[in-house]
Amino acid sequence: MKKILIILILAVVSTACSEEKESADLLVFNAEVYTVDNNFSKAEAFVVKDGKFLAIGSSEELQEKYTYAETFNAEGKAVFPGFIDAHAHFYRLGLQQNRVDLTGTESFEDVVTRIVEFQQKTGSDFITGRGWDQNDWKEKEFPVKDTLDRLFPDTPIAITRIDGHALLANQAALDAAGITAETPFEGGDIEQKNGRLTGIIVDNPMSLVTNAQPEPTTEEQTAALLAAQDICFEYGLTTVDDAGIDKSTIELIDKLQEQGDLKIRIYAMISNTEENLDFFLKKGLYKTERLNVRSFKFYGDGALGSRGAALKEEYTDRPAHFGALLSPIEDFEETARKIAGSEFQLNTHAIGDSANSLVLKTYAELLSESEDRRWRVEHSQVIDEEDFKYFSKNIIPSVQPTHATSDMYWAEERLGEERLEGAYAYKKLLDQAGIIALGTDFPVEEVSPFLTFYAAVTRQDTENYPEGGFMAKEALSREETLRGMTIWAAFSNFEEDEKGSIEKGKFADFIVLDKDIMKVEAEKIPKIKVLGTYVNGEKVY
Repeated sequence: MKKILIILILAVVSTACSEEKESADLLVFNAEVYTVDNNFSKAEAFVVKDGKFLAIGSSEELQEKYTYAETFNAEGKAVFPGFIDAHAHFYRLGLQQNRVDLTGTESFEDVVTRIVEFQQKTGSDFITGRGWDQNDWKEKEFPVKDTLDRLFPDTPIAITRIDGHALLANQAALDAAGITAETPFEGGDIEQKNGRLTGIIVDNPMSLVTNAQPEPTTEEQTAALLAAQDICFEYGLTTVDDAGIDKSTIELIDKLQEQGDLKIRIYAMISNTEENLDFFLKKGLYKTERLNVRSFKFYGDGALGSRGAALKEEYTDRPAHFGALLSPIEDFEETARKIAGSEFQLNTHAIGDSANSLVLKTYAELLSESEDRRWRVEHSQVIDEEDFKYFSKNIIPSVQPTHATSDMYWAEERLGEERLEGAYAYKKLLDQAGIIALGTDFPVEEVSPFLTFYAAVTRQDTENYPEGGFMAKEALSREETLRGMTIWAAFSNFEEDEKGSIEKGKFADFIVLDKDIMKVEAEKIPKIKVLGTYVNGEKVY
């Protein structure tokens, strides 16, 4: 009888303990969890409920405290907050999947071969593509349109340089755009040699060609967004800042997210057009769990690779050429004032030291009495020594580390040794601002955040060049780099309270890697693979 009583008591106690356990959706345990919280603390396990992190701790305590619909044994693998790409072109990446890919071409002949193959495969009646870079060729001058005119006399072809700031158009494309040797333009170039158009167009007048291209259908736009999502999830990106999209694209993203088809989170930088400004300044900020529309993207100048970046002094390799601002100074200042009078953030593309100086001084003046506007300088690429002082947590540098390792082969030719000291200066920017947001600028660069991480910490290309690293003093530590790809990127989006770290109450966006990016040998970082990508605790890759 006594024995039966003891059994009954134990059963009651056991039932009571079981009833005290809280139910949850997912337990991830036996992991090396990098929380990226303020203390950069680590844990073994965490609990997810209703799409958010519920608790973080040891495997044993969380297994005892909760009951689960699902468990995941990470078997010691490293787990990180989902990566955030602070500057990319998500929609453009998707569109690129159905255009001729010219990245990695080693000559203009290689470019032509790819275009011919693309035409044979698709039968396209207006060929577009992207990715060529004359700096990678033996002949480093801009190409001309003659070969494309001969091979494609009736098919318009417009192929964009890798940085998106120059394109080559054949005569059929120029005719479609109505471009002649007398066409007026501001902020860029329609190149001529000996009074003849070469087909090279830089910056602003490129819009004449792009406006002549067929508009993608809604079905094509949808397919592009979903294709971009697949690519991003494969690389562990759970949030992407799309740097320059229009109202119609934003509305389509919102629709696809509401339908549950587009699960990735998007921080939208609205393209600075008169139509977009009028609409969104009246509408105000727009926020859902997966879409955040609260910033405008302004283009200050062009790119260094196409010599469109606006410099204070002439290009070292092109006397009497300074690049150009893409809008009159008064237009930029007026737009900045409008946005300063709203709740929106302003994110301005600035490559050259002249453009950066204008942007930084304008920001500083307009934000002098504003404590938390977090306006961003996208690229912050070439900075005059006297202008670094303007950066802060209110004027944030948003940079792309692979730009340094892509440009390092020719950057000194453009800038000269002295001016190069203020270029790609990521450590100096971080020390001044106390924060730095990291991205890729894909499809200008590759999508992989592992290449971002590698370039930031080694300042080398994947062949380990140069020995010791390019301007090695500007390298970031692994912790700084990880913060720049997670919590600091979230801060630059006003989203640090909901993502960017594995902490209670935040969205359960996390990734599992096959190697620990914080410990693995540096040369192995570019080849790290994502084993699992989770958004709201749901496995999406």
